[in-house]
Amino acid sequence: MSRFGIEEEFLFLDEHSLVPVALASGTRERITRLRTGGEVTTEYLTSQIECLTEPVATAVDAEAQLMHLRGLIGWHAREQHAIAAGSGTPFATTRSSTVSPSPHYDEVAEQLGHLTRDHEVNGLHVHVEVADDEGRVRALDRVRGWLPVLLALTGNSPFVNGRDSAFASWRSILIRRLPSSWAPPRFRDYDEYRAGVQRLVDVGALADAASLSWSARISDRYPTVEVRVFDAQLTAEDAVFAALLSRAIVLTDDQPLADIGVDGIDASLWTAARRGMGARLIDPTTGEVEDAWTVADRMRASIAPALRELGDEDRVREGFERLRTLGTGADRQRRAVHDGGAPALAELLRAGTPAPFPASTPAAPRVPAPKP
Repeated sequence: MSRFGIEEEFLFLDEHSLVPVALASGTRERITRLRTGGEVTTEYLTSQIECLTEPVATAVDAEAQLMHLRGLIGWHAREQHAIAAGSGTPFATTRSSTVSPSPHYDEVAEQLGHLTRDHEVNGLHVHVEVADDEGRVRALDRVRGWLPVLLALTGNSPFVNGRDSAFASWRSILIRRLPSSWAPPRFRDYDEYRAGVQRLVDVGALADAASLSWSARISDRYPTVEVRVFDAQLTAEDAVFAALLSRAIVLTDDQPLADIGVDGIDASLWTAARRGMGARLIDPTTGEVEDAWTVADRMRASIAPALRELGDEDRVREGFERLRTLGTGADRQRRAVHDGGAPALAELLRAGTPAPFPASTPAAPRVPAPKP
């Protein structure tokens, strides 16, 4: 059974204003030293942190690790009167986040210039194990056409500067400003893929292959295809749902897909970012324009044999039912703000990274006992 791994990014937000806040001194170091059932690492900004599962074979193992990691960072956030938010963008911002100390991040920040000020974005990345180089190129080509519907299903960044952006995934729009973003081109073989990436480095668009921002790519570190189109998700359950879809698509090697081209995929990615599951998308099985739910149902039918073989069919069905009932993350965030404003949104975000222990509180000052 092909294994997969999940990388989740989180922003630490002030629990009242919901603006990004840097972790307290020493907190990042304490968390990132832990190696129990996954890993926590630093991210681009000092207000960010990333959780990574170990390679797993089942949804149960993936969700258990994510819940453990989310609880860990949720506890540290609560200690600082903050929320570790599983959202593609913060509700509001002061644009004061700073870049984490790292030679690599320094190089990225120099490359991005002023873009860094607005780059408070969180993603969900899914690595799917594929044994050989050429197999990874073929799998990348299979993923390309489904990227828009995957984004539509998982859009979770509706707010910018304390206002509704009118987009389901504002994060995707911010990512679009980066070089080598959104849909990758089609490659004939692994040599052509490597040459294409190296050309982007040579022209100065990328510092290195690790900075590649395509919505799906071949990992430079692991023998995996990495699906990166997703916003960070509200819950571990939502993240695992995205991962199971990714694995099944990567492993379904007999899909008869139309070549709708980079422009067609990017146009559909834009409409998915704008309207979520209300979008019109190009169906990669036919090349025709359909509503997002129709494309999602065809995707599910196309990967059904792989889902059955992997034992994921029931969980994916439940994921679709949950989406039809509750909506996407963007829908849920909007509903929270409509019903109860920023405090209700804070509770929604906090519920995704529940602290397993009560937050410590400062000791009450000692009052001397009265003298007899």
